[in-house]
Amino acid sequence: MQLIQFSIMGFLIQLLINAAILFLSAYIMPSVKIRNYGTAVVVAFVIGLLNTTIGLILSLPLNLITLGLLSFFVRLLVTAIIIRLVDKFFTGFEVRSFSSAVILAFIMAITGTLLSYA
Repeated sequence: MQLIQFSIMGFLIQLLINAAILFLSAYIMPSVKIRNYGTAVVVAFVIGLLNTTIGLILSLPLNLITLGLLSFFVRLLVTAIIIRLVDKFFTGFEVRSFSSAVILAFIMAITGTLLSYA
């Protein structure tokens, strides 16, 4: 029971951190707009959900083609595609270009990696 509580707590903390990353990135990058922190939480949840489902389907063939040697770049590309897809779902979230989505995916990947080692 305690393991389930720990994983749920870890999921919620990661979700709130990703939402904060999205919100702060929107503050820094003029090509990314988020209405409020609540929208950022929902967007972070949907990005995570789509990364887990559609992202796996998209990244598997790309990783096979590159023999897994470019897995970081494949994950970055897939996350950018998903960010652009989520942009179409929400009116309170806007990413104006694919390059902005790649930068946003890169920021999320780096901070997520740094926080997982902390």
